Amino acid sequence: MLFRVIEILFPMFAVVVAGYICARRTSINMGSINKLNLDYFAPALVFASLVNMPLGTKQVNLIAASLIAVLLPGLLMWIICRIYRLDLKVWIPPHMFRNSGNLAIPLFVYTFGEMVKGNAVLLMVLSTCVQMTLGLFIVSGANKQGIKQLLKMPIIYATMVALTLNLSDLHVWKPLLEAASLLGESAIPLMLFSLGAQLIYLNRSGLKIGLISTVTSLLTGAISFAVILWLIPLAHIELQMMVLFTMLPPAVMNYLFAERYKLDGPTVAAMVLYGNVLSLFTMPILLWLALTIL
Repeated sequence: MLFRVIEILFPMFAVVVAGYICARRTSINMGSINKLNLDYFAPALVFASLVNMPLGTKQVNLIAASLIAVLLPGLLMWIICRIYRLDLKVWIPPHMFRNSGNLAIPLFVYTFGEMVKGNAVLLMVLSTCVQMTLGLFIVSGANKQGIKQLLKMPIIYATMVALTLNLSDLHVWKPLLEAASLLGESAIPLMLFSLGAQLIYLNRSGLKIGLISTVTSLLTGAISFAVILWLIPLAHIELQMMVLFTMLPPAVMNYLFAERYKLDGPTVAAMVLYGNVLSLFTMPILLWLALTIL
C-alpha cells in the first residue's frame, strides 16, 4: 500500500518541485500564467468534465457533503476564534476554502482515475462559488462585490453551459468536446506547477502560525468528515474523496483576499504556504487512510 501511495503522489510532487525550481532559477511571471489557466484552461476542463457527467441524486448528496466540508470548519473556527480572541476575518476563511483546484483535482484523478474528474471539478466549482460570495462577505462585510467578481469568472459560465446541456440531454458536437478536453488537459499540470512556484515565498517567521493553522485545519476537517459520514449517504469512492477534500490545505485565494482587504497578510500567507508545504507529509497519511480504512 505504501508503494501505491508513492505511485499516486510522485507525479504530482515532481511537477510541484519543477515549479519551485523554475521560480527559483528564473523570473517567470506566474501571475500571467495563472490568469491564463483560470480564464481558459480551467473553464475548458470544467466544461469537458461536467457536460457528460451523469447527474442525479448521487450528486445531490455529494453537493450536501461538500457544503458541510466548507461551512462546518468555518463555524468551528468561529468558536475557536472567540475563545482565543483571534481575528475572525483572518482565521476563518483559510479553514473553509481549501485547495480544491491546484491540489485536489490532480490528487483525485491520480488516485481514483478519470472517472472521478467530474466530481472533482464539481467540488472545486462549489467551493469557488461559496468563497466568491460568503467568503468575500466574511472578509469585506459586503456581498455585492463577491457577486460581481463571480460573474466575471469564465469558469462559472462554463459550469452553467455544461450543466444546462447535460440536464437538457443535448449532445455536444464531438470535435468541440474533444477541443475542450484537449485545452482542459493543460489545467491540471499548470495548477501543480503554480503551486510549486509559490513555495519560494516561504520564510521561517511564519512557521509557528503555519503549524498551528495546519493542526486546526486537520482537526476541523476531521470533524466535518465525521459529520458527513454520519449524515450523508455517499458511495464508497465518494467517501474516500471526502477524506481528502475535508482536510486539504488552504487555497491561495485566501491570501489574495487578505491583501485586497488589508487584513493580516503575512499571517494568512503563512497559513497558505506552510499548509501546502506540510501537505507533502499529511497527504500521504490521509491517502493511506482513505485507501485502507474505508
